[in-house]
Amino acid sequence: LEKFYQLPRRGLRSQRQNSPSVIVEKLKEMQRFFGLSGTGKPDRQTLAVMRKPRCGVPDSGDFMLTPGNPKWEQTNLTYRIIKYTTQLSEADVEEAIKKAFQVWSNASSLTFTKTSQEEADIKIAFVQGDHGDNSPFDGPNGILAHAFQPGQGIGGDAHFDEDEIWTMNSSSYNLFLVAAHEFGHSLGLAHSTDPGALMYPNYAFRDPSTYTLPQDDINGIQAIYGPSNNPIQPTGPSTPTACDPRLTFDAITTLRGEILFFKDK
Repeated sequence: LEKFYQLPRRGLRSQRQNSPSVIVEKLKEMQRFFGLSGTGKPDRQTLAVMRKPRCGVPDSGDFMLTPGNPKWEQTNLTYRIIKYTTQLSEADVEEAIKKAFQVWSNASSLTFTKTSQEEADIKIAFVQGDHGDNSPFDGPNGILAHAFQPGQGIGGDAHFDEDEIWTMNSSSYNLFLVAAHEFGHSLGLAHSTDPGALMYPNYAFRDPSTYTLPQDDINGIQAIYGPSNNPIQPTGPSTPTACDPRLTFDAITTLRGEILFFKDK
């Protein structure tokens, strides 16, 4: 709650001395964001959500823009990878990063160019622990990465926790998926409450080879930078408001902290 919902540290002290109301209200805010029952109590569902690996950017509650509506004034942006992970080849990292930027360029008027120049708009680095931006990483799992909203200096930069296991497949954490999410923040998007959106704060694996940007994210990026330059505008999948009551499954299991449903398999 301190990291993602601006719970004041004095709220913890006041809770010990007087009333738990501050923590209860922040817990309810978190529960509402994730579509849980707003009980204000750390029940099993709430704790399960809290334990999931996620992005380190706070949850603003706005589906579209970060507070203050920051954006890049130009649409032709540059990026530079200043520190690579040791877990993948540089070629694999560059491929994942390029593909992650393409997710956003395909849906908007933005273009992205890799540069070796010192002053790139978006700087990318794999770092550990306290790395000098007042947002230290927490070791394996937990917070996977974070990025900063558009602006000068550190604005737009994206940092990935080198203590995580980064992959190009479904094991551990897929770099393309996490990078695509973080670059949404680099462009001015906040977290979405839509569990099917790329900008949903918790990590969930999706097949990169068939990945299509969800409509919620398309709406968000186009609200900032306008439609794609392509003659045919992209459309993406939307999360249904409710499951079909007639829907049945043959098997259910859990894997990597996710619940998997099987039918006709």
